[in-house]
Amino acid sequence: MNVILFFKGKLVDMTEENFGLRWFHFDDFGPFYLNGKKLLLRGTHRHEEYAGFGAAMPNQLHRKDMEMIKEMGANFIRLGHYPQDPEVYKACDELGLIVWDELPWCRGGIGNAAWQSNTSRLLKEQILQNYNHPSIVFWALGNEVYWLPDFPGGDDINKMNPYISYLNKIAHDLDPGRMTSIRKYYEGADLVDVFSPSIWSGWYAGVYTNYGPTLTKNQALYKRFLHMEYGGSSHVGRHTENPVSGDGMINEDEWAEVSNQLGVANIAQTGDWTENYIVDLFDWYLHVSESQTGFAGSAQWAFKDFATPLRPENGIPYMNQKGLVDREGRPKDSYYVFKSYWAKEPFAYIESHTWLDRSGPVGKKREISVFSNCKEVELFHNGTSLGKKMKHKDTFPAGGLTWEVLFNEGNNSLRAIGISENNSTVYDSISVHYTYKKSGIADHINLNQIKLDNGNYLVEATMQDKNNQRVLDYEGRIYFAHDGSGKLMVDYGVPDKSQVIEMANGRAVIQVIPGTGKAVFEVRNQDFKGSYLVIDDTQEASSLIIDGNSKNQRK
Repeated sequence: MNVILFFKGKLVDMTEENFGLRWFHFDDFGPFYLNGKKLLLRGTHRHEEYAGFGAAMPNQLHRKDMEMIKEMGANFIRLGHYPQDPEVYKACDELGLIVWDELPWCRGGIGNAAWQSNTSRLLKEQILQNYNHPSIVFWALGNEVYWLPDFPGGDDINKMNPYISYLNKIAHDLDPGRMTSIRKYYEGADLVDVFSPSIWSGWYAGVYTNYGPTLTKNQALYKRFLHMEYGGSSHVGRHTENPVSGDGMINEDEWAEVSNQLGVANIAQTGDWTENYIVDLFDWYLHVSESQTGFAGSAQWAFKDFATPLRPENGIPYMNQKGLVDREGRPKDSYYVFKSYWAKEPFAYIESHTWLDRSGPVGKKREISVFSNCKEVELFHNGTSLGKKMKHKDTFPAGGLTWEVLFNEGNNSLRAIGISENNSTVYDSISVHYTYKKSGIADHINLNQIKLDNGNYLVEATMQDKNNQRVLDYEGRIYFAHDGSGKLMVDYGVPDKSQVIEMANGRAVIQVIPGTGKAVFEVRNQDFKGSYLVIDDTQEASSLIIDGNSKNQRK
């Protein structure tokens, strides 16, 4: 669509916009329809920021995020909790992603007259600016709006409900063809077209195996129901042979978290933050939602790890680690779980490429899952086939693509071969080092260097026992320091560019931009002090342990 302005026969201004035609509706207490066809909304959320850029992202990174979301197989995205860059809406239009566009009213309650005037203005501008984007279906009026009020009486529903009704009228007056929505404001659920309660089964409340009954209960409560936000945090590279389940630890039937989690048992506080647990949670959720009768859809929280002032004690401080990818867009294991349910391009992925050092007793078999959208997968261990298995979406875990593997001591190769519906072949492989010897208690931190393809060094810290065996269950926080040439890459909020970080299976790394001459690197925490690595660009690196580091230093 072109709008051209001429004055006295001369072109003085022109604007060009794309637009599209589509229609949509919900069945009452039932599914969502796009252009007359039932469509399960398969979604995620996106914060507008990126490691090293913050919110000042170039267009290619906006586009990268949206393309990875589309590649995962999603058809729906919530832009939480604010309007985003024009490039994002453009990408959603072109990629076919349905958008929940959200007014930046997240928590804080209702404010005074000036606050209300400003918030109303923001909604009007948001709608007028983005009106022509066919990807937008929902104008969301807020999220958790009554929580943690910034003003006295800011959570008074007698003030909030009339104002939300006013915002709802603004949206429908400006754009009668789209739906309004809100999340986690139960007292106003009937004031908008679409409502999402808060369901975090298996993270902030309950266990993930209770997700199915919870969905069924909520579908009967709300005429147009979407489930916005679910998931949990995972620290990249942290794994366990026995992920927690919550059984016997918490009230399994709970589903609605409370505003203050202090004293409330939940997996967010008592869980292990492993990639294994989150893989199981997402696998179960998708196993349920893909077959839930009459379900309209949901959106996982959130696609990418993001910075927040609210989480100073996380594995990476000040990072919300609920992403399917890290803050630089590198996929975690959970990304491939979603691909296995939603993606069209054939693939196979052995869980997990960040779990290559494992241990266990002699004769103990380990379950290996392959996440794939192929109809059939064959797994090989050290060149020997462990058999072919057919994919069944209604089977948990991994659609039935699991094998019992008896690891040899030492190096073990795993190779998966997937056969797609059109009989094309895809492959994945990893090498796992396995030991039958259980490590002792943590004794010292060892430092090592790895030269990367980009020219940087990776300084690797591993927690070791007195026999120099890696302590795979050590999760303590460590601190990197540096003096001399070169530069530590810090404050990116990613696993290899964070100066302060919790270890994952007794390991942590940091990237270093090399300089000219000698550099000294140190790693320490309150218990283990004074492990050093010296790197000289003209000499071999040398690793030193001084100051009695082989002993626990806590006082």
